[in-house]
Amino acid sequence: MMGRFVLRRFGLALITLALLSVLVFIGTQLLPGDVGRRVLGPFATQESVDALNARLGTDRPPLVQYTDWIGGAVTGDLGDSITFARPVTELVGRALINSAKLAALAFVIVVPLSIWGGILAALRRGRLIDRLITVGGLSATVIPEFVSGIVLILIFAVTLGWLPGTASAPRGSGFFTQMRHLLLPAICLTLVLFGYIARITRAGVIEAMEADYTRTAILKGLPRRVVIRREVLRNALLPTIAVVASQMGYLIGGLVVVEVLFSYQGIGQLLYSAAQNADFPLLAGGVLVVGAMFQGSMLLADLAYSWLNPRIRLAGSG
Repeated sequence: MMGRFVLRRFGLALITLALLSVLVFIGTQLLPGDVGRRVLGPFATQESVDALNARLGTDRPPLVQYTDWIGGAVTGDLGDSITFARPVTELVGRALINSAKLAALAFVIVVPLSIWGGILAALRRGRLIDRLITVGGLSATVIPEFVSGIVLILIFAVTLGWLPGTASAPRGSGFFTQMRHLLLPAICLTLVLFGYIARITRAGVIEAMEADYTRTAILKGLPRRVVIRREVLRNALLPTIAVVASQMGYLIGGLVVVEVLFSYQGIGQLLYSAAQNADFPLLAGGVLVVGAMFQGSMLLADLAYSWLNPRIRLAGSG
């Protein structure tokens, strides 16, 4: 039964990636500007521009371009970047490693903090601590990243001088030096995600506390701490798992503003640069890789979700 559930979810992920590849390719085709003209500049002759377009294959019919591109993508070949004249897989791989470092640090900070905050708010429902966590978290969520990032830079980097204002550590820096440079952008991401995850956790805990199985456990005489740990949290954290998994996709691919603001060479800034320069292979390949990672995180969330709640696994395998 578990195998059928995994195959079903994996198949849906492949279908989603196939649709994403079509949308990404169509989107890159709609970007304004001629590739050859953009590379060679406004003073190049039209013959040189046409020759470059023919060499890059951008003058072929869109269906032929898509077939060649997706065929290479299946084998791991995403083509060469027009801007950098290097393989897209190499550029995306290096940027993903950098983004993964920032995402991992933000993940380590925001997930335990927001889950703990949501549980505390639910257990102190209606009290001052509950209002502080929910209102404060939601207020931080609605503030754009560039606003909170600038405020953090002004306070901790410019005024106090405690942390560097850039996320890029010097070449050859050690682990702790790199983490020190990544701390400000990680805090910026934490402010964005804390309120959402904490609110979902709070709602799940409140719902589980009012469920019949919780009342039954209390009537049996089980200590409150045991009831919360065994009954409440096991069921309350199910929605939180799905939310955290979806935010993992954001942490990897949605870091454009944060990475540009903190001058960090991650996947977000790479995709932004590719869009600016109409670098179609780099833009399409980067978005497809980010989409694949997002689908992978959602698949892992489905597996964890079904393990905690077998009823979901049974329903999804039918």
